[in-house]
Amino acid sequence: MIGTTAMNSAPTVTQTIRRVLALSGVLAMPLASAEAAQAGKPFIIEGPNASALTQALHKVGASIQRELPIINAVTANLTVRQVAALKRSPGISLFPDRRVEMMASDMSNLPPDIYQRDFVGATKLAAQGIDGTGVTVAVLDSGTWNIPRIILNSNLKLRLLAQDDETSTAGTSSAYQDGYGHGTHMTSIILSSNTTSVPLNGQPQGIAPMANLVNVKAFDSNGQGSYSNVVAGLNWILKNQAAYNIRVVNLSFGATPQSYYWNDPIDQACMKLWQAGIVVVASAGNSGPADQTINVPGNTPYVITVGAYTDNWTPTVASDDGIASFSSAGPTIEGFIKPDVVAPGGHIAGLMNSSSLLASKYPQFLTDTWGMYVMSGTSQAAASTSGAVALLLQANPTLTPDQVKCKLLATASAGTNGSGLASYSIFQQGAGLINALAASQSTASNCANVGLNIAADIAGTAHYGGPARQDATTGQYYVVDASGKKVTSDGYIWNKTTATNAGFVLNQGYVWNKSATWNAGTLFNQGYVWNKGYVWNKSTLAPASTPMATESWNAQQ
Repeated sequence: MIGTTAMNSAPTVTQTIRRVLALSGVLAMPLASAEAAQAGKPFIIEGPNASALTQALHKVGASIQRELPIINAVTANLTVRQVAALKRSPGISLFPDRRVEMMASDMSNLPPDIYQRDFVGATKLAAQGIDGTGVTVAVLDSGTWNIPRIILNSNLKLRLLAQDDETSTAGTSSAYQDGYGHGTHMTSIILSSNTTSVPLNGQPQGIAPMANLVNVKAFDSNGQGSYSNVVAGLNWILKNQAAYNIRVVNLSFGATPQSYYWNDPIDQACMKLWQAGIVVVASAGNSGPADQTINVPGNTPYVITVGAYTDNWTPTVASDDGIASFSSAGPTIEGFIKPDVVAPGGHIAGLMNSSSLLASKYPQFLTDTWGMYVMSGTSQAAASTSGAVALLLQANPTLTPDQVKCKLLATASAGTNGSGLASYSIFQQGAGLINALAASQSTASNCANVGLNIAADIAGTAHYGGPARQDATTGQYYVVDASGKKVTSDGYIWNKTTATNAGFVLNQGYVWNKSATWNAGTLFNQGYVWNKGYVWNKSTLAPASTPMATESWNAQQ
């Protein structure tokens, strides 16, 4: 056998040179064998610069697979030995390139009602000529179904400006196309020009039906991808921001946080986009109503994190409206109030190709009569908000991301009961239901991300905690103002008159201080999460098998 002969023969010249280089210190370790390389697992490796990363990986015999300059990182398959060696390298951080799954929400065979446009103020803004014209929204998802109602606006002008594919289908005939269905659903909620389906009565389906689209595919036809797919897609958006005037990015996916926000690669990339002037809209997650269930990247303090609201199938009856039971709740582990706002996310009708995986698996929820698919989730709520942000930016083109967030917070309507108190915790509804019309007319300013310095956060010279605290006796959460004074009567009752209407800043940021006592004598920064006992620190690696998901299956609400 050739293999046996090679094993028993004298070392080749190449083998001899490698051994000499290793002994001389040029190569700190021998190159990994083919068998070891195959056993390696995917990681995202961050470092101070490209040169340092290249040298570090070369020393352990690993090869760079993908560059992620948005977060000064690369990807590589690493063996256990290589991981151990890199963890000892100064300035190098590792993060498992976790599997990313997109999961759809539960559906219903009840007919769809298109209530989201009215609920977010889009119908009234359309009467004023505000329809998203001139604003580009990037949708990072499973691709999109390239049909006229999505790629053309209501004037039949092409508004699909560019596409990017970060999955394994890149360069194939299926590149950019949505084999799963989720991406098409999100895109149609944001900007579909469809007016022909029965429930629409000639009105456009999308919140911003004249907005432009950039389609970034990071999930495959099974709804799966990876952290590196998502970060690469965000990197592409940042790189092409100016070319396509990208003002908004919709991120309808999530994963359980495995680190503080400033250590998570996707959160880091989202901060870069926000800093560059792109409004990042993220879904809160579908793990509610339990507390501290906000997902990545919705746990990023800067971005607009959205929970799901429903009309309970009665769009003209307000008394039964409310937060969907699956909608994730805060606070985040760093003490930030999340979600920031809520938006329509219950039984939202959107377009979907009948041959996509979701439609094929559950064909009973795709009807020929309406040509739409009904789904529920905070993914849909994020899409509703992205459309509303596009309207707000058309009405006020010079707004920064912080200003957009401020106006949405200041004009949102908290759900209240007959006594004027909130029906839900601030950690379930944030500031309340968004209203793009009111936001477009608002004079509010400097009320979002106050006390935060995104440049310092990205540079690693300062990180921040939010205003949420937990009562050591009752376990309930509450909020403090800048002076440390408690401003809620308890963790679940929020008085609207002291929320946003009186000038109170919901998420005043506080510099993370190692000596600060955050929770009943426990040093918050040392890694104890609200007495739950989870120790998180930079050297802790998240399990590589931990999934990320856009949606869990929810009962239709």
